[in-house]
Amino acid sequence: MTRRKLLGGIAATTTLQQVAKAAEWKPKLGILAPFTEGNVKFAKDEGFTNMILGGTPGSTMDANKVTDAQLATVKATLTKYQMNVSAFQASQDHIHPDPERRKRDNDYFVKLIEVAGKLGIPYIGTSSGKDVNKPFDVQVSEIVKVYEEKYFKACEANKVRILWEPYPGGANLAVSPAGFEALFKAFGNSPYVGLQYDPSHLVWQMMDPIQTARDYVDKIYDVHLKDTEVRWDVLRRVGINPQLVNLRKDAQWWLYRLPGLGSINWADFFTVLQRAGYQGAMSIEHEDPLYGSPNRPGPDFTADYATGFKMAKRYLRQYVPD
Repeated sequence: MTRRKLLGGIAATTTLQQVAKAAEWKPKLGILAPFTEGNVKFAKDEGFTNMILGGTPGSTMDANKVTDAQLATVKATLTKYQMNVSAFQASQDHIHPDPERRKRDNDYFVKLIEVAGKLGIPYIGTSSGKDVNKPFDVQVSEIVKVYEEKYFKACEANKVRILWEPYPGGANLAVSPAGFEALFKAFGNSPYVGLQYDPSHLVWQMMDPIQTARDYVDKIYDVHLKDTEVRWDVLRRVGINPQLVNLRKDAQWWLYRLPGLGSINWADFFTVLQRAGYQGAMSIEHEDPLYGSPNRPGPDFTADYATGFKMAKRYLRQYVPD
């Protein structure tokens, strides 16, 4: 064998080893759920390694009610089942026009940041805030002011980042590329804001969830795995704003579905994350009406609702290995 062939063989082997190493993509796969020991045990038993926990007022992790003793129990339970928690979920209206309501929401969110810090939870998924009575740019400026004055000191002390989920049904400007651009520009290089990306919300707004992920992948720190089915047969008959009350359920032209049962090209989506080196968590948000949602008494999963998570995991394992 010549020296050139030998060196070429070594180079080829090294390249193959590098490619193989680059292919080892193992982000944490999880579920979004209320905290109960039963739900944590279910996640562990089904092979999930991450959870997003509900953190709104009235939830099992209500920041106004949970005590340090209860937090110690939560921490012990998570340790027992070796379960990581990537985020709390709490959709507040951070710039509500009513001063009393705004103060209540702001105060609650600070408490939730502190609870997250005590549990070592790095992110809180939320809405940006919204006040339809004010111009868009004024809303953006007010969001920045509230976050900087009310939240960022607590974020720094507790090592927590605020992430916007692009849910268009709440008090949220961060629902589209236009909203992302305006908010991130206004916040500059702040280390305390980012995206909790949910591609399903882009689909029913008729936006491209793959290109949007590609454009903002450096801002994505946590992911919701949820699909959206667009019923084009219904949409072409009733339009995006059905007016006839007698249509009711028949006028529902889009539905949240488990991953793989809707319109999202998941291979393309995961390719975007993998190429960017995303190693964070990705958690199934189950709102599929065919598997027990939204009619779940909770907080523990019903059997049919739990089946939805199992179905989704079976599909996702072709992209996200154990």
